[in-house]
Amino acid sequence: MINQVFLTLPVADLHRSITFFEALGFTHDPQFSDDTAACIVINDAISVMLGTHAKFREFTPKAICDTSQAVEVLISLSCDSRERVDELVAKALAAGGATYDKPEDFGFMYTHSFVDPDGHGWGLLHMVSQPAP
Repeated sequence: MINQVFLTLPVADLHRSITFFEALGFTHDPQFSDDTAACIVINDAISVMLGTHAKFREFTPKAICDTSQAVEVLISLSCDSRERVDELVAKALAAGGATYDKPEDFGFMYTHSFVDPDGHGWGLLHMVSQPAP
C-alpha cells in the first residue's frame, strides 16, 4: 500500500516558489526545508519537495528540463468542487503562474490548469460522477 506521494521538482528561485505555493493555500513545512529545498504540503497524502537546481542535480545525473522549450511533468490534482478548481487557477495566476487553456466541462468532469513559475504543469479536476461507458 502506498501511503503518501512526494513529488520532487527543480526550481530556479526557491523563495519565489515557496511564496507561490503558499499563495495557493498550501503549507510550507520548515521541518523538511533548508536553504536548498522546501517541503510544500498539499494535503496529508501529497507533498512537493522543491529543490534548487543544484540540489535537484544531487538526485539525478540527467539535465534539468528547460520548461520554456519542453514539458517536464504534468501533475493532476482532484478537487472537491468546480469552485475549488477555479479558485486555485485564479490564485495561481495572481501569484505569478500562467495558464494555456480554458476550463473544460465534460459533464462528469470539470478541468482547468495552471503552470507554476518554473513551468511545471498542474491540472485540476473535479469529477462529479463516473463517465458513461
